[in-house]
Amino acid sequence: MLEIYFKYRRVIARFRRGALGNEIDHIAADLSTAGYKRDSVKLYVAGIARFSAYAAGCGCSRSRPIPREIVDRYLRARPTIAARWAAQVAIGHAARCCRDRFAISPSENQVDPDGPLLAAYLQHLRVLRGLQSKTCEGLVLTARRMLAWQKKHLAGKPLSELTAKHVLAMTHDLLSGCRSDSARSSTTAYMRSFLRYLHWANLNAQELAQFVPRTPCWRRVHLPPRLAWEDVRRAIDAIETTTPSGIRDRAMLLLLATTGLRNRELRQLELGDIRWRAGELILRHTKGHRDRVLPLLEEVAAAPSRSTCSTSVHRRPTARSFSRTYHRSVSFPRVAPCPALSAPDCNARGFRYSGAEPTFSVT
Repeated sequence: MLEIYFKYRRVIARFRRGALGNEIDHIAADLSTAGYKRDSVKLYVAGIARFSAYAAGCGCSRSRPIPREIVDRYLRARPTIAARWAAQVAIGHAARCCRDRFAISPSENQVDPDGPLLAAYLQHLRVLRGLQSKTCEGLVLTARRMLAWQKKHLAGKPLSELTAKHVLAMTHDLLSGCRSDSARSSTTAYMRSFLRYLHWANLNAQELAQFVPRTPCWRRVHLPPRLAWEDVRRAIDAIETTTPSGIRDRAMLLLLATTGLRNRELRQLELGDIRWRAGELILRHTKGHRDRVLPLLEEVAAAPSRSTCSTSVHRRPTARSFSRTYHRSVSFPRVAPCPALSAPDCNARGFRYSGAEPTFSVT
């Protein structure tokens, strides 16, 4: 089963050498049957393999159950809270699939005081809200962490005495163990769900879900909003223009840098859309389904004309995509340059929506 998720034989052999080496294929098959995605299965199996190698190094064999002390020692050795949580979830999957491989400690035989509340919450999620089992696992896990925080910081107090100040402190402590924006966003969403349930079940008279702050989760926020024009110019000048494909690539980059074309607009651009004498570029396949006219700079216009004049084959270029033009020879007149153009102060996409006259050039 491991061959489906891992392609290197040495990695697979290392996974099968640990204390859980005989059961790791069964664990992977069980996770796949439960509906976990491929990346999630690989992540859990890798975590289980690390614990299996640790248990084998501590003297655990493949035939005897792994003592609880080994598990606790392994969790305490994790450097961060997030790593400890991830390891605990992975070991939990292994214990669920192979119960006979883990020794039951006396504390596990005790009744869970939060069991009835979490069972009722799980029933609420499945029956009333109609959520899937995978989603319910994350919601119940967050609810258990919230109850653990309440017992640690509000010992002896019922859930009815939970206030907005406590919710803010709880949110700070739970989010401190999250390593990504998506994990923080999902944690706060799960906290609101459990707090709404407490209010719905008359366990707390306040609507505390409104006090959980919202955590923004913007993808690619770490990327800069724009590139410096010197970097753009350096990338354009790095293209080799001794071949027809290089001349075409340079022309495409010049168009992207100076006009702010989208990917689809550039790929659907045809040579017939270029008004060579007027120095204009017509976009007929825009996002707003309407034609737009953009200024065509002298150097930008010279680049596609060089790209199409690379061979001696004469053909009319009005029905061929510019991005697929390699060897087409057409005679074009000199393009009228756009006067009074300077270096850009904003990115090309912002210029596209500004509706202003061109204020930059390629020099």
